[in-house]
Amino acid sequence: MRFEESLAKKVDMKKVKLDVLKPWITKRTTELLKMEDDVVVEFIFNQLEEKEPDPRKMQINLTGFLNGKYARVFMGELWAMLDSAQNSPNGIPEQLVSMKMDEIKGRSAEDARMAERLRKLADQMGAEAERAGSGGRSKSRSTERRRRSRSRERRRRSRSDERRRSRSRERKRERRESPKPKNGRDGSREPKVETNGKEKNGDGSPHPAKENGNGDVKEEKDVKEERMES
Repeated sequence: MRFEESLAKKVDMKKVKLDVLKPWITKRTTELLKMEDDVVVEFIFNQLEEKEPDPRKMQINLTGFLNGKYARVFMGELWAMLDSAQNSPNGIPEQLVSMKMDEIKGRSAEDARMAERLRKLADQMGAEAERAGSGGRSKSRSTERRRRSRSRERRRRSRSDERRRSRSRERKRERRESPKPKNGRDGSREPKVETNGKEKNGDGSPHPAKENGNGDVKEEKDVKEERMES
């Protein structure tokens, strides 16, 4: 079985803040196993509770869980961190401090990008609100113009109707005041019209005449007199 060179160093766990390393141990074992396994994680924690744990023994024990390759990789990374932590004044490995700094920078960059997106969104919303307000004012002015136009049209129609009613009243008054012409129907008599000393009918035509047996035309008066003599 092969071992990493870093495992040759002894580590004093009293100088290491194990609680700071536990999240990294959990995350790394999950990445290697492709799943969460609390048994393996607790096994590693228990091995590190010793004052001076044996790294080679730990790798052999982990081979049954992680297989030979992953057990060697994991122990090489873990032991490098433990050695850095025991040499650090605060008991935290330099690798974790660097990773934390990168995480903070990444978070700050993400926050900056988020702030920029929010600013652009706010500007866009402000521009849309401005366009909407401008459109609303234009629509209001257009509506006001249409309302005024309809009002003028109603007043014009009202004046036109009033003029028509006035002319109608004037014509009715003129008809009442003007004198009516007299004709035959109002009781007056039409004058008689004479032609050659003979009376005519009311319509101006002469009285009808009759013919005798000789073809002579006689007036109706002469006919009556002859009948009386006979």
